[in-house]
Amino acid sequence: MSGESRFPGRLPAAYTATGSSSFTEFLSQAAPELLPGRRPLPPGDHGDFAPHGTTVVALRFLGGVVMAGDRRATQGNMISNRNIHKVHPADPYSLIGIAGTAGIGLELIKLYQVELEHHEKIDGEPLSLHGKANKLANMIRGNLGLAMQGLAVLPLFAGFDVDADATEDAGRIFSFDVAGSMNEELQYDAIGSGSIFAKAALKKRLRDDLTQDEAIRLALEALYDAADDDSATGGPDLSRRLFPNVMIATAEGSRRISEEDVEVVARAVVEGRLTNPGG
Repeated sequence: MSGESRFPGRLPAAYTATGSSSFTEFLSQAAPELLPGRRPLPPGDHGDFAPHGTTVVALRFLGGVVMAGDRRATQGNMISNRNIHKVHPADPYSLIGIAGTAGIGLELIKLYQVELEHHEKIDGEPLSLHGKANKLANMIRGNLGLAMQGLAVLPLFAGFDVDADATEDAGRIFSFDVAGSMNEELQYDAIGSGSIFAKAALKKRLRDDLTQDEAIRLALEALYDAADDDSATGGPDLSRRLFPNVMIATAEGSRRISEEDVEVVARAVVEGRLTNPGG
């Protein structure tokens, strides 16, 4: 008879054992069935049975990074949700966006937020920005089994590096593949089905001296171009007043740009395309 069954009032051994500061590792011992990648599925490809979210873009500006995502989720050829939020704060100085299987992606974001908070509480200090990206890569690697069955999640990670030598160079962006490989991007990146069009739009107008307002406008322009060519990406919905989610990370921390401010920029983008549809 195990110690847990003989003494029902005691915490299981996983709660008192000496281990690392990783909440994901703790959960793999205490309740592995709660990890997305540990859930068994019948054989086959199940990607068509779950809503998918696209598209998310990120780019650097002087003093930080901006990340923006459209609001559409699709299931096959159907729009399953017009109001999904794909961009979230990872911690006070970093941002995470997701593309792919929406439910698993949003669950991964919540687990990642707890992972970073748990590490800081146990170790007494936060991870470096590169360390945070490594943590995310390990979590993606744990979802490889589901990814091979069509339930892939692809995140985009960006943040303000508080350890950087110069504030103007502190914005950093990290990309991943479904197997957990991590790469740091120099200026910008995009994920999701509309990413190829978004990146094409970004690369033409990037500058090293972009201001925050210019970067937000450029991110919305890129999402507009993605929606113009990719049916899974939702453009600004003027009738429903649904506009992209936009967040920034600077020396003051990570924060969401208000819906009202995003609407002003999005309407300006739409107005500009009336006279110049190609941008």
